[in-house]
This record gives sequence, C-alpha cells and structure tokens, in this order.
Amino acid sequence: MKILVVEDDARSRDLLVRYLTARGHQVTAAEDGRRGLEAASEGGADLVLLDVNLPGLDGWGVLQTLRTFSQVPVIMVTVRDTPGEKVQGLEAGADDYITKPFDLRELDARIAAVSRRYQAAPPAVLSAGGVTIDNDRKQVTVRGRPVQLSPKEFDLLRLLASRPGKVFSTDEILGVVWPGREAAAAEDVKKYIHMLRSKIERDPGDPEIIVTARGFGYRFVGDA
Repeated sequence: MKILVVEDDARSRDLLVRYLTARGHQVTAAEDGRRGLEAASEGGADLVLLDVNLPGLDGWGVLQTLRTFSQVPVIMVTVRDTPGEKVQGLEAGADDYITKPFDLRELDARIAAVSRRYQAAPPAVLSAGGVTIDNDRKQVTVRGRPVQLSPKEFDLLRLLASRPGKVFSTDEILGVVWPGREAAAAEDVKKYIHMLRSKIERDPGDPEIIVTARGFGYRFVGDA
C-alpha cells in the first residue's frame, strides 16, 4: 500500500517509515499537520496514519479538512484512548484508532483490517482496460469476449481491477483472496496470476493487463 505517515516525533516517524517500508509498503512522511494535509491533497495514498498531537494544525484539524475532499482511510494515532476521543474521531471520519505505545504487529493488523473493509464492497460492475467484471453475475468479458474463470481467479482479478495502477503486494493479495491463509503462500499467488494471464492476455508471456512490479507485486493496467 501507499501509506502517508503524519507524525511530528522524528524518532517515531523514522521507526514507522522503516518498519512499513520493510513490510513492503510505499511510505511517505510529513512532520506536521499542514505538511501532512498538503501531501494528502496530492492524492495517491491508500491509507493515512495520522497522529493527533501535531504542532500547528493538529490531527483533528487535518482529518476534518481531509474529509472535505477525500475518503482515504485514516487510522488515528493517539496517547489518549478515552471513549470521548474515540467518538470525536469516528464522527470526524476516522476509520480506526491505535493508542501509543503500540506493538507494530497490532499496527499491521489494523492496517490490514481497514484495507479489507474498503475492499470488501467493490462496485457491482468494474470496467477498465477492456475488462468488464460483473460481480453479481460472476461474469467476466475481455474486449467483449466472455471468459470463464474459477472462483479464485475471479476474486484475484476483481481485487487487482478494483484499483487500476495500484501495486498489490503478495501479502495484500493473500489477505483478501485467501483470508484463511494458513494453507496459502506466495507460490499460490504466482500460480493463479499465471493461470489468469493465460485466459485474459493476448500474449501471456508478454502481459499487458496484469503486469509484474518486480520486487513489489502485481498491478492491473487500466489502459491496456
């Protein structure tokens, strides 16, 4: 995911950037509320990790302004975990909370949970790059030609096509397409990408629709 970290404490900010980058995310950072809002307004972030106690424009101000032009998922980071503050954040449009100090594994889990919620209800019909996916009818056409997919192939294609241009990591794909992932691994993703390409690409050996971002994952090319 592309994650924007808005945190004024340099040590905490650097730790989060290094950790999230090591987890395969693309991370940008801002040291105060105004810079964070500017970075968010440029678009491209899949999720914002937003500290409440920021100098100048605090996290509440950032969130309130952000919600006037974007529905990007926001996880608030706070040292206070009172019911009143949670209500304030949720009413302002926050998607989740995490309280300092926190375990980085908990942060992973919260990012994954928020991501799943946003991916759980895609539009009934997705259409991009000559590919049309009808979720209600479980039908796929490629350049007007019907294509028969297995349930896993269908779920994988729908996930990738839900965000044309976005690079989905193997972990993200496993978390959504194989939610009970104890029995699934990176090789499963690779195998299903291969099978999917064999059905939807003109030349599976030189894919135009689902391309590999080496070292990062896979992306759906919306203008193929």
